[in-house]
Amino acid sequence: MSSAAVFERLTDIWESPPTLWGWLSTVDHKKIGKRYLVTAFLFLVIGGIEAAILRLQLARSDQALLTPEAYNQIFTMHGMTMIFWYASPILSGFANYLIPLMLGARDMAFPRVNAFTYWSFLLSGTFLYISPIMGQAPHSGWFAYAPYTSLKYSPGYGMDFYCLALIFLTISTTAGAINFIVTIFRLRAPGMAISRMPLFMYSTMTVSFVIVASLPALTAACTFLELDRRWHTHFFDLAGNGNPILWQQLFWFFGHPWVYVVFLPATGMVSMILPVFCRRPIVGYPYVAISTVLTGVVGFGVWVHHMFAVGMTQMAMSFFSAGSMTISIFTTVQVFAWIATLWKGRPVLTASMHFVLGFIGMLVVGGLSGVFTAIIPADWQVHDTYFVVAHLHYVLVGANMFPVFAAFYYWLPKITGRMMDEYLGKWSFWVMFIGFNLAFFPMHIAGLNGMPRRIYTYPPGYGLDGVNALSTIGAYILALGILISIINLFISVRSGRIAGKNPWNADTLEWDTESPPPPYGSIHIPTVVSRHPLWDEHDETHDPTGERILDQGRLTLATSALDAVPNAISRMPEDTIAPLLLAMAMFVFFIALVFQAMWLTLAGAVAIMLVSFYWLWPEAEIARAEA
Repeated sequence: MSSAAVFERLTDIWESPPTLWGWLSTVDHKKIGKRYLVTAFLFLVIGGIEAAILRLQLARSDQALLTPEAYNQIFTMHGMTMIFWYASPILSGFANYLIPLMLGARDMAFPRVNAFTYWSFLLSGTFLYISPIMGQAPHSGWFAYAPYTSLKYSPGYGMDFYCLALIFLTISTTAGAINFIVTIFRLRAPGMAISRMPLFMYSTMTVSFVIVASLPALTAACTFLELDRRWHTHFFDLAGNGNPILWQQLFWFFGHPWVYVVFLPATGMVSMILPVFCRRPIVGYPYVAISTVLTGVVGFGVWVHHMFAVGMTQMAMSFFSAGSMTISIFTTVQVFAWIATLWKGRPVLTASMHFVLGFIGMLVVGGLSGVFTAIIPADWQVHDTYFVVAHLHYVLVGANMFPVFAAFYYWLPKITGRMMDEYLGKWSFWVMFIGFNLAFFPMHIAGLNGMPRRIYTYPPGYGLDGVNALSTIGAYILALGILISIINLFISVRSGRIAGKNPWNADTLEWDTESPPPPYGSIHIPTVVSRHPLWDEHDETHDPTGERILDQGRLTLATSALDAVPNAISRMPEDTIAPLLLAMAMFVFFIALVFQAMWLTLAGAVAIMLVSFYWLWPEAEIARAEA
């Protein structure tokens, strides 16, 4: 069969129809990845607008643009949006799009689950944003400390939206994590042993295990809080033999590992981008891989450093203080590996490389300020001050957003087929870099001067006006830098230079496909003999017998977990509307729970069961094949 005939046959098998039905029912990982990226970026814009409003309120003392309640609601929505609906999903978007291409697979291990995770992510965010439209937004911060969140102190529906939106989102995130784990372990190209995986696989795999282990604590905490609020239980009610500190234990058992969920994939992307523009393999590959895994493991032993001020034994605090200091070692290993790669390479200062270098600087500043929170007496002094806000933003924004923009400039040519404008990209970086540091570095000073967190205004005469004015100016400069990249994207998609297959002369398998990739990825499932398949002399797609074309249906090759030895052929499911229907049924279920509409809640539960039956019902084609 000719190459053109194979191309047409694979396209016919894998391509979703260009109709509304095809758009709603597709399970193509590339389309789902792009949807994640666009949706998460929209949440970034929404969260940024909320931050801009907050900064106007804090620009000077005794400001009265917002009431205390309005400030608390916007503050809470900003934190929840950026941490839950932007920071992790934007990384999931890159992972969804790139991981099958990097592995030489044709889709994720569970394509329909993949589609469901997107729809439930989108609808959970929509569910959350119904609350401010109703004037019932959550108002207790993204951390929602009990007992302030009980019905007595937080009447209305705001905290019900908080609890149920997060439970809805955790279903999506957990399902996505399981999908990534199975995909990385079972669908790697032949020869891609676990010691040859791209470092992005290690970071994504690590955070996927972290998600599976940590998110149940958040789900349990939100379930307990909702039961306390609406069903008269007493998990966090001291008068009913509950304990408000239980909320903090459960929340931070999830919360601190979540820092690495929104941070480690970004380091994995940096470890992919940096060697390409340094024109050499990364220094210390095995040490970077091991450090990534150990960061995820040790991350479960540091959550109590958020609680040093609640009153605990010295032994307990000493243990978690030591764990908090130990975890910095693993990040230090990665930083030194990046610096050594720069030192030994021949760096090319593209726009993407600018963002990578900016990220390294932000990570060092955020990491050093984080050491204060590990030292118990120092933590007592800066606890609940703007010093912690500064640290949080350097770690969660600087160490997430700068790698994300580096990834945009690096991988968008593959996704869109067009090159981004390098001149505008570098302008965007410098404006963002200046704005970011002007916005968040003065917060260290404000915190050391005694400015507490979570206040909507402050009195004059405390030396806080100047640093807050600088932070507000910096926030708007940062927004301008982001806007330059958005403009760059629209210009480049319309009239950018054609990218070609591998414009960066990169080393990983996604750059061996067309730009943008066809629906099936590669005609031949590639083979791998080194960590840098496009930099060695092996022809990854050489397949003289055609045994790796797999054009008898939606098929991809399954391999062994450690050595990537082929051992099965996996049949991928066809497109279906079931993931969207299931997410919509869950949306109805959670909406009904908010308003205690129990008959509608029951109808939503029944709809979930019926759609699940429809989803799991054997397809006629598969049933005939098994018979």
